[in-house]
Amino acid sequence: MQENDLSLYLQPTYFLDFADSGIINFTQELIQGVGTDTEKAVRIYYAVRDGWRYNPYNIDLSHHALKASTIFHRKMKEGYCVEKACLMGAMCRAVGIPTRFFFCSVRNHIGVENLIKVLKTDVLVFHGGVEVFLEGKWVKATPAFNKELCRYLNVATLEFDGKEDSIFQQYNQEGHQFMEYVHDYGTFHDIPHDMFVWELRKAYPHFFKKGDGKAFLK
Repeated sequence: MQENDLSLYLQPTYFLDFADSGIINFTQELIQGVGTDTEKAVRIYYAVRDGWRYNPYNIDLSHHALKASTIFHRKMKEGYCVEKACLMGAMCRAVGIPTRFFFCSVRNHIGVENLIKVLKTDVLVFHGGVEVFLEGKWVKATPAFNKELCRYLNVATLEFDGKEDSIFQQYNQEGHQFMEYVHDYGTFHDIPHDMFVWELRKAYPHFFKKGDGKAFLK
């Protein structure tokens, strides 16, 4: 892939608004003393994975809520998978690392009971992650599940070395299947907001109040 082919994945977007001073200062301090893009991406991954707690119970689908700057400046450092992917993507682009999103539907075999009860299914649609272009190839990273949650679910933390895809924990520590991917939506240079909301509406119509487009899962 030629360098000019990557330009789309280095630009700020509405959601990846990495020119925010808070994001820039945090990321620059985070990667201080780090040499390669791979090392930078790994540091960013762990900062987002464990610095923002995974919380799928507080979903705001408004455009403003999904901006990286909004997620970064929240009083409560938390977010669900798409939000945490957005934050990691913005931080990577802020230091010149090409980034894009990937989205899938996954089946959670050992999910949190309360979440499955709310979803009315064990399938999580539009589960989001990040692809970063490192050492001549795209590498997948999924910074959603923080280490405290993984301990609670009895699964190993999802590690990322910047060289191999880091997608999901297939088995828990007892050898039982934890998650499987059931549908691939492909890759996108920015969050495809309309598609995201449409897929949630189809899968979880009970999330939405009659007459408006906001999810009410709180």
